[in-house]
Amino acid sequence: MTLTELRYIVTLAQEQHFGRAAERCHVSQPTLSIAVKKLEQELDVALFERSKTRVQPTPLGERIVQQAQLVLEQTAGIRDLASAGRDQLNATMSVGAIFTIGPYLFPRFIPHLQELAPRMPLFVEEGFTATLRQRLRKGELDAIIVSLPFTEADVVTQPLYDEPFEVLLPAWHPLARKESISEKELAEENLLLLGEGHCFRDQVLLACPHLQQSLERGEDGARIRTAADGSSLETIRHMVASGLGITILPRSAAVATQYDPALLVTRPLAAADGGAEPKRTVALAWRASFPRHRAIELLRDAIHLGRKGAA
Repeated sequence: MTLTELRYIVTLAQEQHFGRAAERCHVSQPTLSIAVKKLEQELDVALFERSKTRVQPTPLGERIVQQAQLVLEQTAGIRDLASAGRDQLNATMSVGAIFTIGPYLFPRFIPHLQELAPRMPLFVEEGFTATLRQRLRKGELDAIIVSLPFTEADVVTQPLYDEPFEVLLPAWHPLARKESISEKELAEENLLLLGEGHCFRDQVLLACPHLQQSLERGEDGARIRTAADGSSLETIRHMVASGLGITILPRSAAVATQYDPALLVTRPLAAADGGAEPKRTVALAWRASFPRHRAIELLRDAIHLGRKGAA
């Protein structure tokens, strides 16, 4: 039994698909399949039920996978302790961010982090909150940048900053003449949103309850169009530029554009009657056992410096 085999069965239990699990583990599907079968033979139990469309843990397999997850987390803790014995700022730090934060925040804070910790290379990646959560717990990431709410056992979560929502629309659009745009006005327009799985989509609908209610009732009048799977805020920006509709973006994405102001403009999304300003809170999260406290501190400082420089 090896840590690699334990990582394989944990990933397979999460993905319930050999191909996707192999891709996440950066191995071929036959390699992962053979390793799982070898572990089952060693333990003399069936860990997974296999069908043509799905792979799922057996009841006993589920318990073994849970124990394997604990072992992987404890192993990550051992690595953390070892790294703490070395210079905290002289080893690679792995940071993940959700798709709607990473592209706009990384370019702002990485130069500052290089100045603060020039001997600490940064490995960065983007992903969905659920994926980053798992990679943080397994020790594959040292810290993640997510949007609140975010809670996880044995993980410290610290708010970094609030980010208002803004409406992106063509400069020729009638609403571009307004200083701010209300939720009710959005309901009359072709609104482009990210697909399910993106927390920013959920936050937009939470900030715009009328749109959420119309969507739940299946009203055609809601005129909400969901971007294809794999689309990003940049994909939606291009569709707005082409005249397909309008969208809502976090401010960092709204201002990060290569389009001429004569083509695209942004306007604040107005608060609903008696409601709070539509916004999201961006936070930094790391394992409570992570010993490189100085690295976390400088990462946080670099993010604040990057935000200040962009203000």
